[in-house]
Amino acid sequence: FVGEFMKITVIGGDMRMRVAKKELEAKGYEVDTLGLFEGDNGNVKTSDVLLLPVPTTKDRVNVFTPLTGRLIPLEWVENKITHRQTVLCCNYTFKNGKCTDYNLMDSYALLNAVPTAEGAIKWAIEKTPFTLWDAKVLVIGYGRMGKILADRLKALGSKVTVSARKSADFALITAFNMETVSTNSLNGGILDYDIVFSTVDVNVLDKETLKKSTCNFFLDLSSLGGFDLEYTRSIGKMAETAPALPGRTAPETAGRILAQTVTEIITSKE
Repeated sequence: FVGEFMKITVIGGDMRMRVAKKELEAKGYEVDTLGLFEGDNGNVKTSDVLLLPVPTTKDRVNVFTPLTGRLIPLEWVENKITHRQTVLCCNYTFKNGKCTDYNLMDSYALLNAVPTAEGAIKWAIEKTPFTLWDAKVLVIGYGRMGKILADRLKALGSKVTVSARKSADFALITAFNMETVSTNSLNGGILDYDIVFSTVDVNVLDKETLKKSTCNFFLDLSSLGGFDLEYTRSIGKMAETAPALPGRTAPETAGRILAQTVTEIITSKE
């Protein structure tokens, strides 16, 4: 394919997908949409590339379409896919395996972690009656998101502790002059922190640990849930989940990052 002769159909998504559409058009691609604007009706079958949103789905049944609320079943999309098409998803793979999960690419995930971290910090500032400077914070997980978030919090003067599992991660956290704790040992003691940020997709905090914690603000940045949100609220603590933060707090930046990633994928296949 040559860029200007390639057709991309964006299916669903939030404001960042609208920005990505404009960015891709500026790069010379023909871009159609389905479920991104009211009344749009992009032709999936005639497209060379299908770009699904961040996240591709929340219920594992329909495409994520927050701006239009249009029901676009994943099964319907999968049945439309042809062998010649490039299909790009986020945190999802179609049963036929015809899909590239761009969220697994470091070039996308690391850059996308920046607006996510800034959005999380903005949220924490607005929800707490104290400064992040000198606050005791725990970041659960030291993956792409955890690394960027911990770095930004430390730059603001927070007393940062990061939980991890790998010895290499412990060494890196220590090298950056932050405290470490094993994720496996979070339960059983008292979480003596002002804020807890969870970036992992597993529930690592049991109810007893949540109940004993001195922390009054928990922010879940994971896709699948890092703690029991409803229980945490029921015991009088502030608990929020913040999925798709870049699409809400920095759609322009997030959209540009996605468009660049899509371009890299497409050009690598030419």
